[in-house]
Amino acid sequence: MLERANRPFDDEMNIALIGYRCSGKTAVGKVLARQLGRDFLDTDSVIEGHEGCPIETIVSTRGWEYFRSIEKSVIERISRQENLVIATGGGAVIDKENVTNLKQNAWIIWLKGSPRVLKSRMEKEQRSGKIRPSLTGADPLVEISQVLDTRNRLYAQAATFVIDTSALTVEEVAAAIISKLPKAM
Repeated sequence: MLERANRPFDDEMNIALIGYRCSGKTAVGKVLARQLGRDFLDTDSVIEGHEGCPIETIVSTRGWEYFRSIEKSVIERISRQENLVIATGGGAVIDKENVTNLKQNAWIIWLKGSPRVLKSRMEKEQRSGKIRPSLTGADPLVEISQVLDTRNRLYAQAATFVIDTSALTVEEVAAAIISKLPKAM
């Protein structure tokens, strides 16, 4: 499962967080970066900064294919850096090159959540004004379940280890990651 089989965790390796929308990648990433004294990069935020508009606008005007091409370029560039905590977009694992690029210099942690918890978190974000474009056009809980059915295998294949965030606070998830890093090999 790991391509860096004999490489121990060190300060230069990145920590990349993968998982479905609202699994906690950004919130946990910020806490983790602060606790480890690392820089934090959220690939979705990098894309929005580059494009000058929210992902929802990018997708509605240019489409998912365009968004995925920008995402691939951003991940390729960020993967060459060191000592980062990286929060990837939920669909980053769809492209095998993204995973390959991340694995070259990162521990990849899958932040997993139950469909009901993810839906609840998404609804909370929407109430605060953050809109996430639909992936399938289906009811949100149906969409989450359908997408996870196809992505869970990809997340599992990419991950160094998995943490279920469903019942944990952001701080508890960050602590769990820190406690596992030196032991993951």
